[in-house]
Amino acid sequence: MVGGEGPLVSHRITVLSVFKVDRLALCTSIGAVISLRGHSFTGLCKVYSEHSWWTLNRVNSRMSRDLSLDINIKEPRWDQSTFMGRAQHFFFVTDPRNILKSSKTLEDARVTVENYRLGVVKPGLTEDELWRAKYVYDSAFHPDTGEKMVVVGRMSAQVPMNMTITGCMLTFYRTTPAVVFWQWVNQSFNAVVNYTNRSGDAALTTNQLAAAYVSATTGAVVTALGLKSLAKRLPAVMSRFVPFFAVAAANCINIPFMRQRELKYGIPVTDENGNRLGESVTAAKSGIFQVVVSRIGMAVPAMAIPPVIMNALEKKAFMKRFPVLNAPVQVGLVGLCLVFATPLCCALFPQKSSMAVSSLEPDLQERIRQSSPHTTTVFFNKGL
Repeated sequence: MVGGEGPLVSHRITVLSVFKVDRLALCTSIGAVISLRGHSFTGLCKVYSEHSWWTLNRVNSRMSRDLSLDINIKEPRWDQSTFMGRAQHFFFVTDPRNILKSSKTLEDARVTVENYRLGVVKPGLTEDELWRAKYVYDSAFHPDTGEKMVVVGRMSAQVPMNMTITGCMLTFYRTTPAVVFWQWVNQSFNAVVNYTNRSGDAALTTNQLAAAYVSATTGAVVTALGLKSLAKRLPAVMSRFVPFFAVAAANCINIPFMRQRELKYGIPVTDENGNRLGESVTAAKSGIFQVVVSRIGMAVPAMAIPPVIMNALEKKAFMKRFPVLNAPVQVGLVGLCLVFATPLCCALFPQKSSMAVSSLEPDLQERIRQSSPHTTTVFFNKGL
């Protein structure tokens, strides 16, 4: 080596070996120091050369793993213009395992998603991890308000809650007290779900909530008792469908009542870029109708298939010998149906629904033409 540089270079090489830091950056820094002190940099470069290929590849690999900021996590991962794309999306949103997530996991997911939207990416975050965080976030936080939803009101709680309640409604349908009790339980649950998954950011008053709850519960109980009385003159298997008709009737009452503020004041409508253009009652009616259809469709397999199966099973010797199995078997059958019916029926209509500007209220049409003349279609969250 050139006289006088040996100890210094030897010392720097030891630093490289012991600490195993980024050789490229450290080498550059050392070179600057050596140059300032009048030393040759040739010796150190010779030592570094054997590591250069490894170092550059490591740097390039790390850079290639940096997550792009072009991923649109405001929208679902799958194409929402197709039924299959929406179904894949809702299989994740309604995944019952999401209700087992801890508060810390939910908070971590929220931070990851909100930071990414602001252009801040956690070091080492992969695209799959980002999407997992997005779906954990979507399962627990309201899409419009961003507030954390109560556990039983989340879509991920639909399968376990509905399989228990519906299974019991289908099992205990023979006596009037049982019909009244389980219809009351079901409508109490539905009231929480409908309020939790409402569209928009406007809150209902206590009086409005009470009116919706009482109306839906009364409608369900009256329908159930009326059909129960009528079913006495029909074949036994028909009486098993009484809970379904009661639930269908209650959905037609409960959902509009729980979202009555939307029917009065409208829900937010936006352009394709998410810019808010106003509130529309017409859009609210469309969204509520779609939700009612989806909810009734969701109940059809769970409340139509198990009664037929149970009607046949109850004639079997083992069921007569162990009648205690009735409820667990019924709940299990309902759960099996709901695992598929819930996401598939949620997927019947796009979550982000659209409507032509020409179909909106005249005054809103005029405001949109003035503020956004090139907009021909508006978008809105229909709710769930």
